[in-house]
Amino acid sequence: MTTLLAFVVAIVVLVLFHELGHYAVARFFDVKVLRFSIGFGKVLYTKRFGNGETEWVVSAIPLGGYVKMLDEHEEEVPEQDLPRAFTRKPVLQRMAIVVAGPIANLLLAVALYFALFIHGVPGIKPVLGEVMPDTPAASAGLKNKHTIVSINGQTTPSWQEIRWVLLDAVLQNTAARFELRTPEGEAEFRVMEMSSLTPADLDGDFLKKLGLKPFQPPVYPVIGKLVEGGAAERAGLQVNDRVLRANAQEIALWEDWVNVVRSHPGKKLDIEIERAGAMLKLSLTPEVFAEDGRTMGRIGAAAYIDKAAFEAMLTEVSYSPAEALPEAVRKTWDTAIFSLKMMGKMVVGEVSLKNLSGPITIADYAGQSAHIGLGAYIGFIALISISLGVLNLLPIPLLDGGHLLYYSVELVKGSPVSEGLWEAGQKAGIALLVTMMFFALYNDINRLISG
Repeated sequence: MTTLLAFVVAIVVLVLFHELGHYAVARFFDVKVLRFSIGFGKVLYTKRFGNGETEWVVSAIPLGGYVKMLDEHEEEVPEQDLPRAFTRKPVLQRMAIVVAGPIANLLLAVALYFALFIHGVPGIKPVLGEVMPDTPAASAGLKNKHTIVSINGQTTPSWQEIRWVLLDAVLQNTAARFELRTPEGEAEFRVMEMSSLTPADLDGDFLKKLGLKPFQPPVYPVIGKLVEGGAAERAGLQVNDRVLRANAQEIALWEDWVNVVRSHPGKKLDIEIERAGAMLKLSLTPEVFAEDGRTMGRIGAAAYIDKAAFEAMLTEVSYSPAEALPEAVRKTWDTAIFSLKMMGKMVVGEVSLKNLSGPITIADYAGQSAHIGLGAYIGFIALISISLGVLNLLPIPLLDGGHLLYYSVELVKGSPVSEGLWEAGQKAGIALLVTMMFFALYNDINRLISG
């Protein structure tokens, strides 16, 4: 229910601002607006304010909306209302009305990012974890515990920004110039070549392919929790015990201990532990279980997690109001340009169509972000608002960008495009949008099935 509610609220907010953009500019140019609808299909609620000429409507399918203006193409217009018909307005005014919807979505994103940047955006400090060998990061000389100050001149206060800047570098196939700070506080500069990655690598965890991951405090082999009746408890292990050796193998980290346990299903382990300063020897036999078709061992124990150490790796990026506005504009602009680049790469086949998402995935992300917190949810709405604005500006008939294309032709040739060309474009636009929706829904369903 949270996911459904978060999805519906997000869609209503996005559609409301989009259509308000069209409505406000239409009224500014004295176009008569007959209906303002949130949603499509059967009308659930309708309202007129005073003697207003606009019918405000909520419809059954909350996946869009529309502003219906007086239009000679759709109905016969009384003689006295002809000056207020959309079709009778100068072409530049019609273009302004059409473009106002996408611009409203972009302005909404700026406003949301502005509020977020003032409040503060939580993130992970830009500190490098262990750099994987034989990767672009290792070749560039990036090292564990280095702090990434900036990439290609853009400040990277968190891993979220690092991911964003590197995504753009992969799409442009350009090198990434890192400004780093060593644990001792010294400045270093490294250049990482991105040529080994292709836009197709964006389908997966491309940071892993680059050899990058955030630093995580070490988790030592100290028992934090025990499952009642599990193999660990039966063997005599207690909370706060530290595992030193297993079958004479040194155990330095919890990961080492997990690997030993998993690789010994049903086989006895002779272990040495430290308990309250004393050394003890125990024997235990991991239980046998199957996972992903493999047989492994488990003992029913969890690690002690030093919450303070992990919380120390968190950060909150915030700006003063004077700094937040240009930062919000930059973020919106960069995201819009990145969206256009991704779409262009999809068209030419350089990026997989798997990156298309439909309403199911959007609803899932809405629910996930809402569970994380209000800040994450607002950031999600800002991102989708930018995507909606950019998508509607594409020169595809039925979309706002398609209408802009028609009106641009009219502006050049001095007369509207023919009815035949208009209808042919509408049919082509429907076919293209239905195809895109098919791929998006296919991806949604595939993600649900594959997890």
